[in-house]
Amino acid sequence: MGGGGGHERDEGFVNILRRILVSKQSWRVSLSNPFVSQRLKPRHVEELLLQTLDDPRLGLSFFNFLGLHRGFEHSTFSFCILVCALIRHGLHWPASSLIQSLITRRTDPNEAFESLLRSQEHSGLRHNAALDLLVQTYVHNQRILDALAVVRLTIFRRIPVEVKTCSLLMKALIKIRRSDLVLAIFEGILSIGIRPDVFVYTAVIKSTCELKNLAMAKEVIRVMEEDGENSSVIPYNVLIQGLCKGKRAVEAIEVMKSLQTKGLAADLVTYCTLVLGLCRVDEMDLAKGMLEEMTGLGFLPSEAACSAVVEGLRRKGRVEEALELVHRLGKLGIIPNLFAFNALINYLCKSGKLEEAEELLVKMRVKGLLPNDVTYAIFIDSFCRSGELQHAVHLFNKMREEGINISVYPFNSLINGYCKLGKLREAESLYRELIDEGLLPNALTYTPMISGYCKANMMVQSAELFKEMVDLNVMPNEVTYNVMIDGYCRVGDVSCAFDLFYEMLEKGFVPDTYTYRPLITGLCVTGRVSEAKEFVDGLHRDNQRLNEMCLGALVHGYCKEGRVQDAYGICREMVERGMNMDLVCYSSLIYGVLKHDDRVRLFDLLREMADEGIEPDNVVFTSIIDAYFKRGNMAEAVAFWNMMVHGGWAPNIVSYTVLINGLCKAGLDDRALLVCKEMLVKDFYPNAFTYGCFLDHIVKTGRIDEALHLHKVMIRGLLSNTVTYNILIGGLCKVGRIQEATQLLADMINNETIPDCISYSILIFKHCKEGDLQKALSMWNDMIDKGLQPDTLAYNFLIHACCINGELSKAIELRGDMIKRFVKPNWLTYAPFLHGACLIDK
Repeated sequence: MGGGGGHERDEGFVNILRRILVSKQSWRVSLSNPFVSQRLKPRHVEELLLQTLDDPRLGLSFFNFLGLHRGFEHSTFSFCILVCALIRHGLHWPASSLIQSLITRRTDPNEAFESLLRSQEHSGLRHNAALDLLVQTYVHNQRILDALAVVRLTIFRRIPVEVKTCSLLMKALIKIRRSDLVLAIFEGILSIGIRPDVFVYTAVIKSTCELKNLAMAKEVIRVMEEDGENSSVIPYNVLIQGLCKGKRAVEAIEVMKSLQTKGLAADLVTYCTLVLGLCRVDEMDLAKGMLEEMTGLGFLPSEAACSAVVEGLRRKGRVEEALELVHRLGKLGIIPNLFAFNALINYLCKSGKLEEAEELLVKMRVKGLLPNDVTYAIFIDSFCRSGELQHAVHLFNKMREEGINISVYPFNSLINGYCKLGKLREAESLYRELIDEGLLPNALTYTPMISGYCKANMMVQSAELFKEMVDLNVMPNEVTYNVMIDGYCRVGDVSCAFDLFYEMLEKGFVPDTYTYRPLITGLCVTGRVSEAKEFVDGLHRDNQRLNEMCLGALVHGYCKEGRVQDAYGICREMVERGMNMDLVCYSSLIYGVLKHDDRVRLFDLLREMADEGIEPDNVVFTSIIDAYFKRGNMAEAVAFWNMMVHGGWAPNIVSYTVLINGLCKAGLDDRALLVCKEMLVKDFYPNAFTYGCFLDHIVKTGRIDEALHLHKVMIRGLLSNTVTYNILIGGLCKVGRIQEATQLLADMINNETIPDCISYSILIFKHCKEGDLQKALSMWNDMIDKGLQPDTLAYNFLIHACCINGELSKAIELRGDMIKRFVKPNWLTYAPFLHGACLIDK
């Protein structure tokens, strides 16, 4: 009874809405009536739209009015009813606009499909134009996998899809390198009786070639010919390209020769593809002959084809022949001489033969050809890649002096070069210059800068650049996403890294081992090894290929947590999956067994490495020596040192530093000095860490003035760093010389050494210990202003001091800030609050 009454009330309310719809009274006034506005629900609008199918313009106006002026949230079904009604009346543009609005709401493709299907039935639409429009809109919005989901549903329901829609989706899948899914669609449309056209066949041939299944590509050609769809040379060109990429250019020539028997003729693409393919397999005589044949037929070869032949001849040492070909093609007007010279220069630069390239530049000038923007761009890029930035900058300035227009590419090369060397200020300056000159940055501009910031752990700047990139409609690529994911994982922000990972998937990008490795490492580093294992298991279930580096990261994670048995389990899994245990995996296991002081397993691993032909390097030996020194077992540490030296593994600077550090901590200063002299004899010069060992020992033995003198020597030799300053600041604070410690912090900045959280934490702790909370807070604010991220220990120092001094509100504020900055509190964070509360009660 109640349900029936409800239905009648709905019907009556919809009749009221229908009268409002067709009345001359203002919709704004009618819909402002509380009786209407408070009762109006999406189901009422759906029913109203179904009653106005014959007048979709009126329905659309009312629909838009509710959305724009009343802020009404329409249902997916309402959208779909209108779309079908509009298509039925030939109003395709507004229908397309509605579909665009629908998918912008992030509507689930399954829901959109079901709603459109219901709407087609209600509207009497006899064809599937609405579903085709949905797929096409998803594709145009780069939501390729959503489009695929809709097509799969139509095939599953045996609903015929427009062939052009299938070919559009197939092309999009090829672009995102999902050729495997193209073949799945092809099988699906054949299963429901849809006849492919030449464009579908072309996409399938392209996909089989991309998957390197050339036998299947030939079979698809055969099926296409039987189906009578061989009226175009395009599918054959795609097959020829696939054969050429597979270094089967001679077979490709046979395919070209067979075109005439099919009533087809080779075109420019056929010839250029073959020329490139023949160059790839070093068939230079055939390539040159093919180039001459095509020019004889009146075809103008592409710059890429000419460049390939010229470079190929040069590679074979036939330089004069290459130059002769350049001049001949130049005289015919096919390619400019300058272009061909640039092609030769480009080849030489890419081969690392910069001197030969510069000699060719001189010859070029002798022949009266002046270098252009492309010539300079090639040299600038090559100098940047080889780390010779001074030469690159000199050429960049020379371009300006000669009045040559500079494109975005030399800017990109220099920005990339600076970022690789960590010179981010110079890169930023060039980027601003690029913008000021009205040039449009691209993915190759942003990605190196984002990478540079990520490597410097400056994720705020990286995120700002990434956002700017997206706002300017510059599409991030797989490399950009991988760099950002790696950056977030480096700083421990795995949550943001996974957000980007899911965004990457949503946009149709295909993650690879460069994506997975930092995510696995990030989870392990942040103590979430079990989650890392679940993530790896999920990837295996999805048949994603992982390499030794990915699983090696998991092995290291388990070893770091002391879960050596689990690490061994991963190693067994690696072997079962056909992966070879490498030196990195064994190093991680050695690290794990050393944590357990398991001498038996250590020697078992060393024997197993010997059996597998994997030699431990000085890094492995150094880690073993360091572990034994840390456990106070100097005899074992020295025994392994002797094993390393007598076994033919030369110690490096790190090995020597570990030995010196161990000897210093054991109080054997004289022996440490002897080792230092041995380093010098073997041409190893002590670095900041080596000196730091001596400095730390001197400070711990209370010889502060001696330590200060040594540090001054280190500063003159540019060997001081943040760690050495921190050792001294700690030592000065320990003996009560806090003013000198504070001055040392200021000296750090003057000597271009960046203080870290520890630098400030030492002084904050000292001020807190002496009861000077105001100075501690002042030091804290200075640290925050400099953009440094406090750690748990720093927060704990200050929270404890605030609670002891009755500043409980300040302590609570600090704890809130700690949570905001994703710094994990521990028991020592909360303990002072209990003490502070007790003081207040008293």
